Amino acid sequence: MVRKVKKKKSGIRVFVIFSLIVVVFVFKFIITPGNQHRFETEYDDNTTLVPSAEIEPDSSVSISLDKLNSTNAILIRLEDQTILMQKSSEEKIYPASLTKMMTAIVAIENLTNLQKEIQLTHYTFNGLYSANASMAGFQPGEKVRAIDLLYGVMLRSGAEACIGLADHIAGSEQDFVTMMNQKAADLGMYNTHFENTTGLHNENHYTTVKDLAILLNYALQNETFREIFTASRHSTQPTNKHPEGITFYHTMFEKLNNQNIIGGEILGGKTGYTDEAGLCLASLAKVGNQEYILITAGAKGDIHSEQYNITDALAVYNSIGK
Repeated sequence: MVRKVKKKKSGIRVFVIFSLIVVVFVFKFIITPGNQHRFETEYDDNTTLVPSAEIEPDSSVSISLDKLNSTNAILIRLEDQTILMQKSSEEKIYPASLTKMMTAIVAIENLTNLQKEIQLTHYTFNGLYSANASMAGFQPGEKVRAIDLLYGVMLRSGAEACIGLADHIAGSEQDFVTMMNQKAADLGMYNTHFENTTGLHNENHYTTVKDLAILLNYALQNETFREIFTASRHSTQPTNKHPEGITFYHTMFEKLNNQNIIGGEILGGKTGYTDEAGLCLASLAKVGNQEYILITAGAKGDIHSEQYNITDALAVYNSIGK
């Protein structure tokens, strides 16, 4: 008799537990929104990024993913941090010169005086010419204001400006890279690892377009970064090597060639290219009264071909609200 009672109680307990599981599952299913894709990173117990399912473009974006030249893309509306479109957004990519967005924001946050002159040494230029790195136009021995180096980093993708800032702030490029990786971890860019400040190709220098969107979203909140990111040109102060200064014209705006988007404008951006990364672009645009950021990577072509990264940006931004 005792055994029968225990068996009956055990059966009731199993039934109650099962019922609770069903209720929780149904409740979660009902309250989970199906159409909103918040710009958030989700992590399991081991703090590794949990890949999300690929989503089709939001109804407010009319472009089809297979029409993009870029293999990886993500579009975010800044006001509410909503992902409107993504294509292989958590797939490993090489960032090329999009790396310099991290170089710039880490430098800005660690410079106490943007007007301070920094001297570029012969060591600053070691290996850059042989690696065919893009240069801003500074020379060995030149004394340059920190703010002018930052414009050289972002507008002309100057590798020597990156190294000069890194050496001044951290003592060496590698120590500065440690700061970059720490910043990436702090921001939740868990699929990112940097090996240099310039974006020169390295197998262990990688990220995702989603991580780069996290970075750009954060960096744009810094007034100095936003001002540089959206500048179409900048003239440096006279230096000991350039008595009349240097005028930088923004690479992206040059390649836009006066093209723009219907009902809005591309406000700023950063281009990137290596053979391994393809044509890349991080951009900020305003369409109507809303701001958007778009990160694309892996487009075919090179610096001499049609700029398919810019073609994609124009197509995506023009598709908003259509």
